Amino acid sequence: MSVAPPVDVRFDRYYDHDELTERLHALEAAHPELATLRSLGKSFGDRDVWLMEITNRATGPGEHKPGYYLDAQIHAEEHATSAVALYAIHHLLTGYGHDETVTRLVDEQVFYVVPRINPDGAEASLKPPYYLWCGNGRFAPGQDRLGGLKTEDVDGDGYIVSMRVSDPLGEWKKSALDERIMVQREPGEYGGDYYRLYPEGFIEDYDGAHVRIDKPFDGNLNRNFPANWDADEYGAGEAPLSEPEAAAIARFILDHPNIAGMNAYHTHGGIILRPSMTLPDSAMSAKDLGLYTALGSVGTALTGYPTISIYEEFTPDKSKPRRGGLMDWTYEKMGIPSFATEVWDVETEAGVEKTAFYNLHPRTEEAQLKVFEWVQEHLGEHGVRPWKAFDHPQLGPVEVGGMVYIWTYRNPPPALLEKICHANVLFNLEHAAAAPRVRVERVETEALGGALHRVRATVANHGYLPSNLTDVAIGRGVAKTVRVTLDAGDAELVMNPREVDVGHLAGRNERPFPWSPWGPTWTPTTKVVEWLVRAPEGANLRVRVVSERAGRHEREIEVTS
Repeated sequence: MSVAPPVDVRFDRYYDHDELTERLHALEAAHPELATLRSLGKSFGDRDVWLMEITNRATGPGEHKPGYYLDAQIHAEEHATSAVALYAIHHLLTGYGHDETVTRLVDEQVFYVVPRINPDGAEASLKPPYYLWCGNGRFAPGQDRLGGLKTEDVDGDGYIVSMRVSDPLGEWKKSALDERIMVQREPGEYGGDYYRLYPEGFIEDYDGAHVRIDKPFDGNLNRNFPANWDADEYGAGEAPLSEPEAAAIARFILDHPNIAGMNAYHTHGGIILRPSMTLPDSAMSAKDLGLYTALGSVGTALTGYPTISIYEEFTPDKSKPRRGGLMDWTYEKMGIPSFATEVWDVETEAGVEKTAFYNLHPRTEEAQLKVFEWVQEHLGEHGVRPWKAFDHPQLGPVEVGGMVYIWTYRNPPPALLEKICHANVLFNLEHAAAAPRVRVERVETEALGGALHRVRATVANHGYLPSNLTDVAIGRGVAKTVRVTLDAGDAELVMNPREVDVGHLAGRNERPFPWSPWGPTWTPTTKVVEWLVRAPEGANLRVRVVSERAGRHEREIEVTS
């Protein structure tokens, strides 16, 4: 394999769509034996949703190998996730032939990486004034609400931040530790200077009293998938897969049943999320829960991120679980072991103790001060804007300023990107390496006389996961069994069908401790298949084992007496 020239890919900056596209094409051109770039579809803005397939095609086509799917930036403002996915592509391609783990995985498996599901939304939020935008390109910023307050850069400084408005009924006050920080007033507190806090913007149909802020209908592609879809979810869309980007992703996954693992990247929180989005752990399969616990512990060791249940620890109101998510669809409907990683946590970086996982705002005044000081040191005015007086056409005198949420809470400073990318991609490689792998261990023949021969093949699963991946896959009827085939050539098959269904093959994860009568019953990781053939001396026989999610393998043997 030829030595590829280096490609200009940096992990200390964020790329827009054209820059990302240029680098993806360059990586494909530099590694033609390993990389195949394709467009899964077009966004509303006519931008490509790119997917990079990575495998050593000399060892077989990708569809014949266990697949690992990774995606990023389904939400517009989550720019760091695109960097992680691009890092995964770069790491796999440049590490091949140099890194033992990368080389083995690219030889034996296939990687499917979507670095940016939502290219339209990313463009809207990547450049000034940095719209806090979740959705895709169905609506443009400013079109996502019918009326009320619409976010806009009112003072023209290139940033959309906050407005603080003096109001005796206000919920906020200036911190005694630093008046640039706003903290909640106490429940029984009166007699001070208080403020209302609003997103920066102008107000349509203002009645002079109440500032109406509607939920935006910009869309949320991660509520547009068929699992437990609910029209009332924020951004769910008109129907499941109504959005072209979500439909393109779903179509690809459905067309690639070899996918044996999946990770979706999000920001923020510094956590690894596992199923279920809608069910407590007590309602999950015990085997699958054990699988997630074991794989999640690997992720925690490599990234430092705790692994938690979306429903149990990331859903503040259990009566309103999240519905229509991609990860729930891939696991609950298709049985694929799936994680979602929320990269980056500014509070942890600033030294704030993590006491909860779903944080929309620092929980204490002291925590706010730590975050503020950290942002000041590492980002300056790109991370926090000084409060400046502004004569608002609806609200009158206000001050505009505060934290630039998208470059503090949502995404890290570019200088920290590479470290974040590296740790998370290492977890992806470990998750991918857990895939089931079927092998023909050996093929033996025994002469029985009269040109009759017994053919005995032993097949095994070399992987950590079983060939069915999960209990859910069996329960849903989507786990196809392992099949062993004898290609007898000119020989005559006397007994047993040419293709034998051997059921599923267990993985190492079934045996986390030595056998005990109190523990689970072990199921086979290895099975034997026999045929009776009539064949002349020197005839060639080929045995092949095939599994939809564990790949395929074959061995040949020559008939001898």
